[in-house]
Amino acid sequence: MIDLWYKDAVFYEVYIRAYHDSNADGHGDLAGLTEKLDYLKELGVDCLWLLPIYPSPLKDDGYDIADYYGVHSTYGSVDDFKTLVDEAHARGLRIIADLVLNHTSDQHPWFQAARQDKDSPYRDYYVWSDSDQKYTGTRIIFTDTEPSNWSWDEAAGQYFWHRFFATQPDLNFDNPAVREEMKKVAKFWLDMGIDGFRADAVPYLIEREGTGNENLPETHEYLKELRAFIDQHYPGRVLLCEANMWPEDVRPYFGDPSIPGQAEFQMGFHFPIMPRIFMALKKGDVSDMVEIINRTPPIPAECQWCTFLRNHDELTLEMVTEEERQWMWQHYAPEPRMKLNLGIRRRLAPLLDNNRRKIELANSILFTLTGSPIIYYGDEIGMGDNIWLDDRNGVRTPMQWNPDPSAGFSDAAPEGFYAPVIDSTPYGPDSVNVADQQADPKSLLNTIQKMIAIRKQYKAFGWGDFKWIDTGTAAVAAYRRKYKDERLLIFNNLTDQIQTVSIPVARVTNVYPIDILGNRRLPPLENGYLSLMLAPYRYLWLRI
Repeated sequence: MIDLWYKDAVFYEVYIRAYHDSNADGHGDLAGLTEKLDYLKELGVDCLWLLPIYPSPLKDDGYDIADYYGVHSTYGSVDDFKTLVDEAHARGLRIIADLVLNHTSDQHPWFQAARQDKDSPYRDYYVWSDSDQKYTGTRIIFTDTEPSNWSWDEAAGQYFWHRFFATQPDLNFDNPAVREEMKKVAKFWLDMGIDGFRADAVPYLIEREGTGNENLPETHEYLKELRAFIDQHYPGRVLLCEANMWPEDVRPYFGDPSIPGQAEFQMGFHFPIMPRIFMALKKGDVSDMVEIINRTPPIPAECQWCTFLRNHDELTLEMVTEEERQWMWQHYAPEPRMKLNLGIRRRLAPLLDNNRRKIELANSILFTLTGSPIIYYGDEIGMGDNIWLDDRNGVRTPMQWNPDPSAGFSDAAPEGFYAPVIDSTPYGPDSVNVADQQADPKSLLNTIQKMIAIRKQYKAFGWGDFKWIDTGTAAVAAYRRKYKDERLLIFNNLTDQIQTVSIPVARVTNVYPIDILGNRRLPPLENGYLSLMLAPYRYLWLRI
């Protein structure tokens, strides 16, 4: 039997530096996260996704790796990481780590050797050119900071290729040595006992002239090679694909698990649904969500989508039209500082006006759509952001554990923190923190915890089919989740107005819908019809 634990899992994304500081140096660390595992177990999540922990100059918050085989000194040691994995497993929690395949830091010894000596074996670990006019059909991803995908290196006397910051040279996956090296990296961490990887920026591994250098067949060839290696040596570990593409372009990243050697990822992010949830909440209209879900192709039965509302990056608007992007910026990023690249650097609660009903409704959609949901640390308590910090740092501020000015994040003096605690009303720790919400049965934290607990009682959410329900109004996002004898109906009122719906459900009498979140029985169906009056922004999860 293949272990398909990820089909039902709820994931939790952790930025180690921001979570909890165990040694009073102002930086979160691995030991600090280990101390908070009981909180995460109580929350009900199944798997932690850790942002990069490797040694790095931190020009891109750790995605610029200087050593794939170590731990950044402020986070602790490799032994601390092994302790974290063991303690998580003892609590039934799994851990996946970021695997950054596409690029390294320019401070990595490989790149330093490559740029200093054209005869070094590491020269061919990267992509070089005498001209910056190759691959001119390739888009620039970091439009705010990078004028080109090529940068000149004086020591090398050539240009090097990079899809992200100029401090992150791309690796050359046409080189067999690079392909084998990245398998060794995967082996090192899998031997520590981790449960898999979230693979970063996978569409960009290979370059070919005359293409856009994304989603190339040669890239898929290597990913199949990597998956076969992991399946052979580490069965049951999961690979999660970060490919910010249209759903039909992500489909090939799952491969064909029914054919030996043709499988790629078990999981893939569904990026396009995310901005459309925000469109639906602002417009009071489900149509954009319906369109993108309906154009999402089927995936193999052992595979799963990953869905999310927010994460460590900007709210990406790459997978929308230009008109939709301008509309999203107008409504969700009215201040220029809120924009970044082709996205919005804001957290969930500020995006939704700190409106508790909207925040709950968004989570209702997240937990009931097809796919496995991911919670970004702090969103379970409604943390705020700081748009005045550089880059994406405004959504990576210290976790708020208690109402103290230091938020219970660290015993260091707050001026020594890696980033300031949010102090703006109403998002400061005096208003938003774990301790107060744990003590309040009606808090957002306890509401999210209950949603997770109820979700885990029903296989239909992770395994069931998905079908939109026509309620006669686009103001309600309604759909059916069905698996074997489980039959669930989900209703989300996207507006600030009362909505009344009536839908045919059954042709039998004495059938009672059960509100599984409220644990109550609704009035019986009348003549096979279910009639509901939904309060503004109300959501209902019903079992028939």
